[in-house]
Amino acid sequence: MIGVQLPTPSLVIDRAALDHNIATIGEALPGRRLRPHVKAFKSTGLARRLFDAGHRTFTCATVREAEGLAAAGLGEDLLLANEIVDPDQLARLAAIEPAVTAAADSEETIDRAAAAGVRRLVIDVNVGLPRCGCSPDEAGRLADRARAAGMDVRGVMGYEGHLMMVSDRASRIRKVERSMAMLLAAADAVGGDLVSAGGTGTYDTNTWANEIQAGTFLLGDTQYDSLDLPFQLALTLECSVLSVNPAGWLVVNAGLKALGMDHGNPTWPHGEVMFCSDEHTTLRCEDLSVWSVGDRTHLYPAHLDPTVAKHERMWLVDGEEVIDEFAVDLRHW
Repeated sequence: MIGVQLPTPSLVIDRAALDHNIATIGEALPGRRLRPHVKAFKSTGLARRLFDAGHRTFTCATVREAEGLAAAGLGEDLLLANEIVDPDQLARLAAIEPAVTAAADSEETIDRAAAAGVRRLVIDVNVGLPRCGCSPDEAGRLADRARAAGMDVRGVMGYEGHLMMVSDRASRIRKVERSMAMLLAAADAVGGDLVSAGGTGTYDTNTWANEIQAGTFLLGDTQYDSLDLPFQLALTLECSVLSVNPAGWLVVNAGLKALGMDHGNPTWPHGEVMFCSDEHTTLRCEDLSVWSVGDRTHLYPAHLDPTVAKHERMWLVDGEEVIDEFAVDLRHW
């Protein structure tokens, strides 16, 4: 693929940074201590790299992700860390082999999963994030109901997502400990071998869960890059300069339709991002004279997951050389 001229806008992955991130997470969370969350990068090609590095279990957010991983031979132990209630999706989930472990936080979600033929379950526990998850003191009763329906209850999961961006490390550790105390109490009541939690922001401060569901570490984004984490920004959005305005700005051909914007504007290493439009981002820098129409530049996304989901492929580069292509083949539901 040497000499490939990438279309713009394109997601570009730096090989050295990718390799660094895989090696770094592997030192802290070897093998099954890490259950990589594929929702962050949505690519079986990238999941294969983690599999080859010794991480043989994966976390999914959608049935489509689980189906794609299983079809790619990466379905040895999949956890769909999300409640599923749609009958068609539940039927698809139950049909995957090997059996996928689903999450449930209520009698209704357990009953629907059991009726569809889902065989494995974890109880999803609320550990402080106001999203899905049962009260810790309800977890044991729900596990009993699932087992009575013939399901294999493997343990508990609980996502301390509200603590991912606590900037002070000591405070992060204290708050994660309190959050995980709730999960461990639920685990005692539920039984099973899984205590699944965590994410990139708490990958090394959550020492209570026995597996960590980190995903963003692999490619990075500017939100997580603001923390005291050892990972590198591996993903950029390559774009082309469309217009250079002598009034003081330039415009590139990537905007809201190419970037996840819920965590704010992307970062441009050469100056200021003024604003993003549907198809454009307007940039300002001190020396406009160095830029011409047709030049290429890179933006760093603020939120990885929704950015990747907007694209069909990503390109791996070593310096200026394009060396591989990864399909974003786990999109949709």
